[in-house]
Amino acid sequence: MVLQNLSPSERLFGKSPNYSLLRAFGCACFVLLNPSEHTKLEPRARLCCFLGYGIEHKGYRCWGPVSNKMRISRHVTFWENTTFSSLSKFHNFVTSESLFFTDSSIELFPSFDTGTSDVLNTDPPTLVPVEPVSPVDSAPTPADTPRRSTRVRELPHYLTDYHCYSTIATIHEPSSYREASTDPLWQQAMNEEIHALEKTHTWDLVDLPPNKTPVGCKWVYKIKTRSDGTIERYKARLVAKGYTQEYGIDYEETFALVARVTSVRSLLAIAAVQKWKLYQMDVKNAFLHGDLMEEIYMHPPPGFHSPHKVCKLRRTLYGLKQAPRAWYAKFSSTLIKFGFLSSPHDFAFFIRRIDKGVVILLLYVDDMIITGDDDSGISALQSYLRQHFEMKDLGLLSYFLGLEVSHNSEGYYLSQAKYASDLLSRAGITDSKTESTPLEVNCKLTPLDGTPIDDPTLYRQLVGSLVYLTVTRPDIAYVVHVVSQFMSAPRSSHFSAVLRILRYIKGTMFHGLHFAANSSLVLSGYSDADWAGDPTNRRSTTGYCFFLGTSLIS
Repeated sequence: MVLQNLSPSERLFGKSPNYSLLRAFGCACFVLLNPSEHTKLEPRARLCCFLGYGIEHKGYRCWGPVSNKMRISRHVTFWENTTFSSLSKFHNFVTSESLFFTDSSIELFPSFDTGTSDVLNTDPPTLVPVEPVSPVDSAPTPADTPRRSTRVRELPHYLTDYHCYSTIATIHEPSSYREASTDPLWQQAMNEEIHALEKTHTWDLVDLPPNKTPVGCKWVYKIKTRSDGTIERYKARLVAKGYTQEYGIDYEETFALVARVTSVRSLLAIAAVQKWKLYQMDVKNAFLHGDLMEEIYMHPPPGFHSPHKVCKLRRTLYGLKQAPRAWYAKFSSTLIKFGFLSSPHDFAFFIRRIDKGVVILLLYVDDMIITGDDDSGISALQSYLRQHFEMKDLGLLSYFLGLEVSHNSEGYYLSQAKYASDLLSRAGITDSKTESTPLEVNCKLTPLDGTPIDDPTLYRQLVGSLVYLTVTRPDIAYVVHVVSQFMSAPRSSHFSAVLRILRYIKGTMFHGLHFAANSSLVLSGYSDADWAGDPTNRRSTTGYCFFLGTSLIS
């Protein structure tokens, strides 16, 4: 009458206690395992016996017969209508249900004989039976009989309207003029190239003067693809065999300036913060605009009928050693006349400042990026370039030198997914295995590891491609630096390290660099070095990175 049919807890605290966590003592239960305790194809839970509640930790105390240990876990599924001792799998452990819980002579954690323990470890109980096992109908199941699913396998109804096909598309590029001359697409591409050469008056047909040796030429065929892998156009290029030129007679200086990758990343970081649009333009047959100062004669191209005549070059044809330098001199002088100045830190970085704003142009051979806050100045620059060169307007920047550029309100994202996919195809990485890290932990490669590779050509090609992939993948910069030290004499262990890098890239193909729009333009740098970390010569390795705000630029 004092408690008025209330429990002491409810009388003391003014609310009824929560009984939802109480479970039937001795019932069968399934405890969720940690990810390190099972593999991908093994069960994710283990059958145990419920023996109470944790005192120091919040959770259920469950005894596992396989591990012979007590587990405390909050992730438990209970079969409260089935006692643990009634399951047929564990009749070897307990003699009867009553003795198991009441007889004090039976140990709570029995020590099983070797034979029983082996059976348990090799054949753990299934996790989710179709129906709870009845104590009466339970019968021992042979340990060597695999469990087969009784589920009816059928195609989902929402897939009945679709058909899946698997195709392998191969892009073939001819290696000779005879092979290309039989294809109308390549014939059209060669005619367009000849028309462009005639339009720029690249050569004059003359008789070969005495004591003069003409250089040869050949056709080079390339299929241009977009960032998604589709074919953009068929391109045929007439290339002079510049390797037959002699220094001091046919050419002198050959060095030509191109934009540095750091400048490309810096320009994207600035454009993202300033909300500038990035435009891309391309110069058609750029090298043909360069002025040739030397006297060079060339054999007529294959398919060009001109008996007993040679071509006296007036323009720098592709393949000539001085062609890149002549083209840069022509383009830079044209821009300077329009009011641009080249940066003293990167001579391929041109800038023009006027009262209306600023216009920036970044040149890499014949590809250029144009941006700034003066829209009328950008339009005037594009019109000016069309007057002097044969330009191709590619619109907003999306694909530049194998770099994929995407833009949204949060900034620019730079990646090399297509380049990485082509690299994996070249290496023959067609299986589905990937790696979580580009290099094994504490792996130290030395020049004497493994056996020598018979043909190191593929190794050098893959490592060279990986070096360019570091433009947007700083996470592989160190390991690519390591494997590039063995280019002269690669061995089997070094090639295995390269394959591991490729498998890591396959699992992270769409990783790249993000240039945030809400970032600042404060330059900060970080560097670090180990001490005598190289196992061969005990040299130290230094690493560094520079940020423009939150954007990595170097």
